[in-house]
Formats: sequence, C-alpha cells, structure tokens
Amino acid sequence: MNIANKLTLLRILMIPVFVFMLLSGYSLWAFIFFSLASFTDFLDGYLARKHNLITNFGKFMDPLADKLLITSALICFVELGVLNSWVVIIILSREFIVSIFRAIAAADGIVIAASWWGKAKTISQMFMVILLLLNNYPFEWINFPMDQVLIVLATVLTVISGYDYIVKNKQVLKD
Repeated sequence: MNIANKLTLLRILMIPVFVFMLLSGYSLWAFIFFSLASFTDFLDGYLARKHNLITNFGKFMDPLADKLLITSALICFVELGVLNSWVVIIILSREFIVSIFRAIAAADGIVIAASWWGKAKTISQMFMVILLLLNNYPFEWINFPMDQVLIVLATVLTVISGYDYIVKNKQVLKD
C-alpha cells in the first residue's frame, strides 16, 4: 500500500474522532481533526499524481473517504442545529446516486475518476464545514458571514457535479 492510499485510510480513521469531538463539545479539537483530515485529501492526491501512485484502490477509496468525512460533519451539524436538513438531504442524495453509479460502472470493469466539478464540490463542502466549525462555540465571536454563501455554493456545486457526472458517464446506464 502506497503513501497516498495510507493517507486516505488515515482520513477515514480520523472521522470517528472528529465526530466524537464535535458532538462532545470539543469544537477546537473537532476543527483541528477536520482540518487535518481535509488536508490529507489534498496531500494524498498531490502525492499520487506527483509520484505516479494512482491506483484503482485510490480512485475508489479517496472519494469514499471524502464522502464519509463530509457527510459525517453535515449529519452532526443537523443534530447540533447548525445546518438545515434540506442541505444535507441534497448532498447525501447526490453522494448516494454517484456511489451507486460508480458501483454499476465498477461491475462492468469501468473505473471513473473524479471530475473537476466533483473536486470543486468537495473543496467547497470542506470550506463550508470549516467555516461552520469556526462560527460555532467556542468560535462564534469570529462570525464569518461567508458561511451562508458557502452553504449555497456547496449545495449548487453538489447538484452541478452530480449532473455532470451522470451526463459524462451515461454509457454506464445503457446496459
């Protein structure tokens, strides 16, 4: 297993710690763990491309790790009253649709890498979570007004990236 794939697995292992910290009221630690986990997403992709470490494992697990990290944060935010459930429903729906689509493609031996839209969606969602973490106790004094803008942007990019993903890979559904 190469370093990029190990970073992806590390991101997955950080998720329960992040969730525990967030739901237990340790907002600073939740922010730190989420930020570190988000950084591993950038780092594993960078290392995989730079050192030609791209694997089918990474193509499947990296997006899955991102989905697990983001959706864990979003579900916690709904429980904590920080985020409206409709935003989470849209984002989760897109993630389920794309994951099922990828599974169908994989059954046919097709591996579909993330697109630019998918990467933009993930980045916007990660920044949204970071700002939401910063805007809540004990950081509410920071009060970044951009969090509401990022919620809308992340939701719109989620819909666009899902549509783009299906349209570009519609041949998977032709069977």
